[in-house]
Amino acid sequence: MATKDTLFRSANMSLTQFYISNEIGREVVSSLGELGIVQFRDLNADTTAFQRTFTKEIRRLDNVERQLRYFRSQMEKEGIEMRSRFDFDDDMLSAPQANEIDELAERAQQLEGRVSSLNESYETLKKRETELTEWRWVLKEAGGFFDRAHGQTDEIRQSIDDDDAPLLRNAEAEEGHGMNGDADRQQQSFAVMNIGFVSGVIPRERLPAFERILWRTLRGNLYMNQSEIPEVLINPENNEEVRKNVFVIFAHGKEIIAKIRKISESLGADLYSVDENSDLRRDQIHEVNTRLSDLASVLRNTKNTLDAELNAIARSLAAWLIVIKKEKAVYDTLNRFSYDNARKTLIAEAWVPTNSLPQIRATLQDVNDRAGLSVPTIVNQIQTNKTPPTYNKTNKFTEGFQTIIDAYGTAKYQEVNPGLYTIVTFPFLFAVMFGDFGHGTLMALAASAMIYWERPLSRSKQDELFAMAFYGRYIMLMMGIFSMFTGLVYNDVFSKSFTPFESAWEFPEEGRPNVNGHLKGSYRYPFGVDWAWHGSENDLLFSNSMKMKLSILMGWAHMTFALCFSAVNARHFKSPIDLWGNFIPGMIFFQAIFGYLAFCIVYKFSIDWQAAGRNPPSLLNMLIQMFLSPGNVAPGEQLYSGQAGLQTFLVLIAVVQVPIMLFLKPYYLKWQHQRTTAQGYRGIGDTSDVTHALDDDEEPRNRDQQTNGRPSQDSDEGAMITENIQGEEHEEFEFSEEMIHQVIHTIEFCLNCVSHTASYLRLWALSLAHQQLSVVLWNMTLSNAFTASPGVGQVIMIVVTFWFWFCLTIAVLCVMEGTSAMLHSLRLHWVEAMSKHFIGDGVTFEPFSFKILLEEDPVE
Repeated sequence: MATKDTLFRSANMSLTQFYISNEIGREVVSSLGELGIVQFRDLNADTTAFQRTFTKEIRRLDNVERQLRYFRSQMEKEGIEMRSRFDFDDDMLSAPQANEIDELAERAQQLEGRVSSLNESYETLKKRETELTEWRWVLKEAGGFFDRAHGQTDEIRQSIDDDDAPLLRNAEAEEGHGMNGDADRQQQSFAVMNIGFVSGVIPRERLPAFERILWRTLRGNLYMNQSEIPEVLINPENNEEVRKNVFVIFAHGKEIIAKIRKISESLGADLYSVDENSDLRRDQIHEVNTRLSDLASVLRNTKNTLDAELNAIARSLAAWLIVIKKEKAVYDTLNRFSYDNARKTLIAEAWVPTNSLPQIRATLQDVNDRAGLSVPTIVNQIQTNKTPPTYNKTNKFTEGFQTIIDAYGTAKYQEVNPGLYTIVTFPFLFAVMFGDFGHGTLMALAASAMIYWERPLSRSKQDELFAMAFYGRYIMLMMGIFSMFTGLVYNDVFSKSFTPFESAWEFPEEGRPNVNGHLKGSYRYPFGVDWAWHGSENDLLFSNSMKMKLSILMGWAHMTFALCFSAVNARHFKSPIDLWGNFIPGMIFFQAIFGYLAFCIVYKFSIDWQAAGRNPPSLLNMLIQMFLSPGNVAPGEQLYSGQAGLQTFLVLIAVVQVPIMLFLKPYYLKWQHQRTTAQGYRGIGDTSDVTHALDDDEEPRNRDQQTNGRPSQDSDEGAMITENIQGEEHEEFEFSEEMIHQVIHTIEFCLNCVSHTASYLRLWALSLAHQQLSVVLWNMTLSNAFTASPGVGQVIMIVVTFWFWFCLTIAVLCVMEGTSAMLHSLRLHWVEAMSKHFIGDGVTFEPFSFKILLEEDPVE
């Protein structure tokens, strides 16, 4: 009878074989993907991806996925939002039938053709619109240049008429004979002088380089006029804004004009023709405006049609992406199966939780019933010595704590899971360093808000920092609640104290303000630290002593608790040598030194040294002298009678444990190896023939009956029996390797007992730093406002300083100090506690799960 899966240790796993009819292979895998508790093994590891059975189907789905991503890119380009996947029902997101996938592929092909055609038409029209717009600006700017030149000619002619120069007038008259107007004369003059021009537009950032190249190439034999286009143009290729300039270049000779054209085109300039005749130029501008108007109408209709198509796609695109992603994952998994041609059967091997086998069988039976097949899907458990993967079943509350442990390492299969006690110890150690009722309340309220609005927040788009906080919302809640408790113990709320009970200290009126307090008889403060300590001159001295000793006690308790789990692991794995060779001597060593220190701290707390008439002894000096001069206690440093003899005994018993840890386990393993070798025993790595899933039925059945002495649990259904599969080969025993390993373990354990105990002093240091930082923040902000002179100014000052105090409290004390305390608590678990029992060489359970698939690559 399998035990119930708990968080205390990983779930029992079974290596299982599935014999699936080829007709329902896709439906079976899809149903198991919805369950998400089956990790399939790749039975075709030596086969390339192109040689596998379902490569053709995957290529087809890749093409459909490409088409859907093309739709998504076009929607993002047009600013159309896709319908959220959370708006769909679960039935719409479940794996569809094969014919529905065919219909989706055919529909995606048709939609791609229509959207692609509309998009190409729109881009072509947009490009034509840009060209016409640029041409219009060229006509406008170049025409303005010709008009200005014509005006300057009229002014020159007027000056000639007013001057006494008949020869010039005659020459002009002869030159103008037979010509129709000034424009004709100007055109003839250009033709006579063999002057040509080039006009166009060029990106503004390339204009300086364009001018330099022209000047150096033509050696200054040109005249160039340019002006900025005030309108921002859109590049149709990448839909980016670009600013351009219009230019007109005059030069002499056809070869030079050809060079100018080549240079312009090489720098990305667009050239446009401009007529010198003003009447023809007006006709060109009218034609361009007419074409732009018609083009704008066609563009608007094309854009509306394209948007309508994309909006229709947007309503279902998220569901399509999820369905295709699931379908593709199903065929990727099917490619891991072996195919039996004779039986037309798919054969799979997978790791599954043993307690989930009935659920898996029921799911497969439902698939068979829906398909109407008379041949059932066969599920067999395989006996193997392969190392199963580690699977710790979690829920929303425990998932965050388990992630903390998995971030350090995956637990060995069936070893004690540190994630269970971390649920309590992690937030508690955090709270010891973060102990403030006010700050803990803010943290608990923030976590409670994230839990209350959990569903809408999980569907919203989150940045990286908020996503981390939201994922650990239950951890934050526990840290806030524990911080509220330790804040009550420390009597701290935003650096101030509670006064729920009467103080145990009384202060005389004489001699104020500096007076010495006295205890009120036998009355003691009921809970936590007396509020009278806050504001006293020796407050820091008292809190330092108290918190430092409490941190040592908590460290001793935490490491002792963790060390006990190594005994639990030794018992579970049936390894008594780990119990007698590691745990017991290690526990004696640790308790003889640091357990004794914890006892002395508690004993020192319980003695009224003032009534005894002497100062309390220093425990640090006592611990040092305990090893430097055992059996000697300095005068005035004695804690209790018989102290010297007990300390000598503890030192001796601690020293004796070191050789036990060094030699007991290696020599025991050597003796065990020699004994088993003498008896002719062959190790696991020397097992004989391997039974494979593809062998005939009779041979494995006979072998199983000879090996296990029992029939298969599925033999009454005609299924294959439970089989033996050879696992990893174990390394042969090497005494030198075991000895080196044990030496390293012993040295690390003994040294770590000292360093890890000292490491818990961070509980005291960070608690003190948090408290003092809170006091400093209060004194720098609100304290100044409350001590100011009464009036309107004080009210304004209180409002302003409260704002600064609240923002700094959230940013510095809650976020920064909270993060620091969390990291230190994390280190105390990873290094100080888990090193006492955690092996951490397990293999992570990676099931085929649609839920995990969508979490790793979500469809927004």
